[in-house]
Formats: sequence, C-alpha cells, structure tokens
Amino acid sequence: MVDLVEMRAIVWEGGELGAKFHYEEIPADLKDKAAEARQNLLDTALSVDEAAIEEYFEKGDVDIETLKKCIKKGAISGAFRPVMCGTAFKNKGVQPLLDAVIDYLPAPDEVEGIRIAPPEDEEVDENFLPIVPVDPDGKFAGLAFKIISDKYGTLTFVRVYRGILKSGDTVMNTTKGHKERVGRMFQMHADDRKEVKQVGAGDIAAFVGLKDTQTGDTLADGTDPVVLERMQFPVPVIDISVEPKTKDAVEKMTLALQKLAAEDPSLKLKTDQETGQTILSGMGELHLDIIVDRMRREYGVEANVGAPQVAYRETISRSHIETYTHKKQSGGSGQYAEVKIEFTPVERNEGISFENKVVGGTVPKEYIPAVEKGIRMQSSTGVLAGFQTVDFKFTLLDGKYHDVDSSALAFEIAAKACFREGMKNAGPVILEPIMDVEVTTPNDHVGDVVGDLNRRRGIIQSQETAGSTVMIRSQVPLKEMFGYISHLRSATKGRASFTMQFHHYDPVPRNVADEIMAKSA
Repeated sequence: MVDLVEMRAIVWEGGELGAKFHYEEIPADLKDKAAEARQNLLDTALSVDEAAIEEYFEKGDVDIETLKKCIKKGAISGAFRPVMCGTAFKNKGVQPLLDAVIDYLPAPDEVEGIRIAPPEDEEVDENFLPIVPVDPDGKFAGLAFKIISDKYGTLTFVRVYRGILKSGDTVMNTTKGHKERVGRMFQMHADDRKEVKQVGAGDIAAFVGLKDTQTGDTLADGTDPVVLERMQFPVPVIDISVEPKTKDAVEKMTLALQKLAAEDPSLKLKTDQETGQTILSGMGELHLDIIVDRMRREYGVEANVGAPQVAYRETISRSHIETYTHKKQSGGSGQYAEVKIEFTPVERNEGISFENKVVGGTVPKEYIPAVEKGIRMQSSTGVLAGFQTVDFKFTLLDGKYHDVDSSALAFEIAAKACFREGMKNAGPVILEPIMDVEVTTPNDHVGDVVGDLNRRRGIIQSQETAGSTVMIRSQVPLKEMFGYISHLRSATKGRASFTMQFHHYDPVPRNVADEIMAKSA
C-alpha cells in the first residue's frame, strides 16, 4: 500500500494476522501514479486552510503535520472523507486505519457534543435541541451504543459524554426509567479486555451486569436524568421462517435468536400465531444469511430456513363508520357490548392513533381502554391477507352497555369484531416495501441495467456519470429484488454493484394484490 501523506510504501510480511509490516521506498513502477495521487490529495486537503495554501505556494509542498491538520479539519467539517486501503480477508491495512482514527477523527472536545432526545410525540426542529457538551466535571451521562453476548455474559458498550463513573455506582436508565448498578467495566482491545475502575467524558468502555439496557438507551446520574439522542434504526423489510433441525435444539435456538436480536436492533423476532413458526425479520437476504450462519457457528444450532417473504402491510383508503353488537347468552351472566367506531386513513408512517368521542356515558370509562386494546391487538392481523394493518385512526363515537352482562372482555371482543367488519368496508389495500436502489455500472451496460430495473417495476430517479461509470438511482419494490445480485453480475460481466435500503411503503398493483391474497388464502 502507498501512504500518500508520508509518501512511502507499506509492505505486509505475510502471516495470517497481518501483524508484521515495514516501510520502504515507493516502487519505481508506482512513483508516477503516487505523485499524481498525492497532488490530488494536496489540492483537496489544503482547500480548507488558507495558511496551508500559502505554505504550499511558498515551498512547493507542505510538511506532514500541516497536511494531517488539514485532513483532520476537512474530515470533522464534512468537507471531504479520508479513504483508507486494506483487505479484511488478509487482515492488512488495519494499523494505518487505526492511526488515521487518531490523526483525523475528532477528539470528544473537538465537536459540539450530542443533542438530547426530542420529546416523544412532538414535532421539534432537531437543530434547536439542547446539546450535552463533553464535560469531565459534569454529572454522568453516557449512551449505550452496542451490545455483545459472549461466553462471559452480556457486554454493554457505553460512550461517556459527561462526568465520571466508578465501578459499583448506580445510575439511572433514563430511557426506560429504572436504575442499573454498574458492575465491572472493561477497556476492550478486540478479544482482550483490561479492567478499569472508572471512566470519564470521552471514554468508551464495556459494562458487565446491566440487566435491562438496550442499544440506544441513555445512562445518567439520577439527579440530572437527561435522555440523549438515540440512533434511528430502519424498519425490517424481509422475513424468513427458521426452525431447528432437531427437536432437542428448540430451546437452544430460541436463546441464540434472542441474544442475536438483542445485539442487532434492525433484527426482529416473532412467532406466527397461526402457523407457530419462528419468523426472523431483517434488512435483506445477506443480513439474514449472516444471522443464520452466526447461529450455526457461535451457538451450534443447525436450522432449516424457509424462503424469504416480503413484510407486506395493510391499510385503508377511505373513512368508514361501523357499529357492532356482541351478545352471548349461555346460562348465568352473559356478555353484552356495543361499539360504534369510525376508521379513518392517515398519512403514511403516522402509525395507529385512538380518540374517544363518547359523551353521556354510553360506554363507561372503565371499558374504554378495553376497546382500544381490542383494536390494537386485532390490527396485527389484517382483513385482506393477514398482514399487520398500519396508518389509520379509530374513533369511538358511541356504544351501549348492560349493567350486568357488560365487562371489559365483552367490549374487547366487540372492538375486535368491529375492526374485522369495519376494515372490509374502508377500502383496504396491501402495501409493499419500496427500496432505494443505487446501481454503479460501466457505461457499456447502462441500457441493460435500466431496462432490467423497469421490468422489475422500478422507477428511475436519476443517472450520474463519473468517468467511465454511471450511478443509477431508482426505487424498486422489494418483491422484485430477490436474487438481483446474481442477475446483475451476469448482465454486466461482474463489473456492476448495487446498494439497497428501505425507503417507504406503497400500495401494490391489483394483480400483485390478488396473487398475495390467493397465497394467504
């Protein structure tokens, strides 16, 4: 590898871990290429500092410290991003990368700090949220950003933003509102761990013994219970069913999946109520392949995997008012409840909301929560194909009750039945995940790639040319993207690549909806 900052070659000396390397002169056949690349580096890096530009014009070059200072300044401001070379497969390039972290990334006191989390259910301009600055003398505040389960138990990685914490101290999990006692704390070096007795602002440490702290939770001093801004995780868009190959491994698999889901917030685990299958939801085929492989390697669980399924959703397209009466008489006290509910569509991603407009006590106050609970429970099974129903508002307008026969259970049952009947008349539609797809391809294959994306019901957003390659941005339904990588490679002789991430949900075309409903039936 050629280091363009110090203009020298770095040569790794073999061995599996890539631990041994030495510096030498740049080989003669790379000198011209390195000089050209170095000039590009100088042109970009020095543009953020006028004093460095003057030094360059005076001397025809700049010293290494000045260049490193400019790269750091540009990296922190976001003017550009330093890129390192290396190969994970051969463990080469790790040492210069770690040196670059020290040289170019900001120390805790060189950035403004972290913002506090916005209040729930409130629209707030994030730029106006207060900032928690790095302060060694302030009251403790830290963010749990990663969880790992290993043979010694659960390690919670915490970045400290403020104050000092000692092992044995008790802190507040301000996200969940309960106390956690901090046991042992470790400074981690890959698999090696060094116990530390205290951590301060700017430190990263692994805590052992936290019982109920998850990724994104804030730990803080109980006298100043600040909640820090947490990471936003995308919605899982692809499902597979998993079952152990032997009956003895059921408990082992459940435990393994629970640990993996705790480590990875973009992975969701659930049990299908109708089939009893364990369903894993993730961000893509590769994501779920890796989880299944880790289950085999780390936990010794061999699993049968069902075909990937798209995580469809259902919603409604028009308002509808439904009245439902639940009556049951079978000796002794019966069951009676009547509800009148309006179902209204809302904007995409607004979720489910409830409003109570009952006046005059036609539905007693103690039964209102049962109505809400019944609708929310039933919304997990839609009326068209059994998918979760999202983005609607339901309003309890009126109802009737009986002094003896009415109960919370009766109103819950009535609400569930009202949902099933009312949704059928509210223009139900099936929604499918639409993905943002970016394909980078050589110029020669642009026509093939665009044509193929169109056949997959894709909508081309833009095309940008950079040298001999073109980046094509499009939005494509996830259903059409299974197995796309192998098709793309064969169409472009292995020269194109693509990235994909979830963008939004959209109604499916009629023919696709019919196909989905036929399968679920």
